Amino acid sequence: MMTPMRFLFVGDSMTIGCPGDFTWRHRMWHHLEATFDGPYEIVGPRTALYDPAAGAPVSHEYADPGFPPAARRHLAGWGEGWLHMATVIGPAVAESRADVLLVSLGLIDLGFYTDAGQTAANVRAFVEGAREANPQVRIIALPVIPNIRAEEDAAFAAEVALFNELLAKAVADLDTAASPLLLAAVPDSYDIHRDTYDGTHPGPSGEHKLAAAFADALHGAWELGARYAL
Repeated sequence: MMTPMRFLFVGDSMTIGCPGDFTWRHRMWHHLEATFDGPYEIVGPRTALYDPAAGAPVSHEYADPGFPPAARRHLAGWGEGWLHMATVIGPAVAESRADVLLVSLGLIDLGFYTDAGQTAANVRAFVEGAREANPQVRIIALPVIPNIRAEEDAAFAAEVALFNELLAKAVADLDTAASPLLLAAVPDSYDIHRDTYDGTHPGPSGEHKLAAAFADALHGAWELGARYAL
């Protein structure tokens, strides 16, 4: 019997989602169900959505009530970034035995916690922690995507651009044959006025585009699944 490949979704508010969201995690699950040739699991220590009314991740009101509980697993948190995930990724990978990490982080770091250089240092700490738990883990990281603050604040936009450059350098520096690390491509068509509901958090079309970024990276680098059908 083949051992399932275990996927762990890691992210901030754009990944955990709110009540009524499908989430890009749901879109990715649907894509894997349709295209992945072999057994797989979605793993992680959390399953809930963030409920703004409660101020906590306590909701399970996904837009698709048929989203299987096992596929709702993740390691994402509202207000959490590379800074926070660097300290918890090792135990999460060890416990879940994750093989592939799909990571969307960075915006919250730059917005509230750390500058571009400090955030890039936390990326490197994150990779080190994940590899300590699984020396053969594969990681795909998404750069910080377009957002309303970067559109309105030139200084913040410059910090985002600098971090994305440092992220690309970290990926190039840390990529190994044993534990591949690669950068997903920000979708060229991503438009915060059409693909988000508030300039930051993805709506349905944005969810599809974020899932596509990871799906296309998986397929292009490792021939896992297929290209995403938008």
